[in-house]
Amino acid sequence: MAMKFNIHEIVNGMNPEAPNKFYLRPISSGEKNLDELAADIAHSSSLTEADVYAVLQSLVREIPRAIADGYIVRLGNLGSFRMSINSSGSHSADQVSEQNIIKRRLIFNAGKSVKKELDKIVFVKNK
Repeated sequence: MAMKFNIHEIVNGMNPEAPNKFYLRPISSGEKNLDELAADIAHSSSLTEADVYAVLQSLVREIPRAIADGYIVRLGNLGSFRMSINSSGSHSADQVSEQNIIKRRLIFNAGKSVKKELDKIVFVKNK
């Protein structure tokens, strides 16, 4: 597998006098939606596209439910999902409430098998 990258020059925001640095940025090839993933999985298995799609849709529905119930959702070799929040501080514990929440995020941590496959990706400079 090969993924293309561009080079971006970044200014040091903390010290504008410092020399700029250059960083790699991966280039997206587009998107794969749930329908396309279901079709891809169906072609490499004995399941129909409709069966695969139904399971994926159920997963999309069940992950947020489990997260809302306070669970970390582990999907074997795929990885895990968990909730994270950013909140503002209060001067006392009595003042802390849901109103302190600034941002809610769903964190995905790739599993060992996925990480191993990602390590195999070769990056090539975009011409």
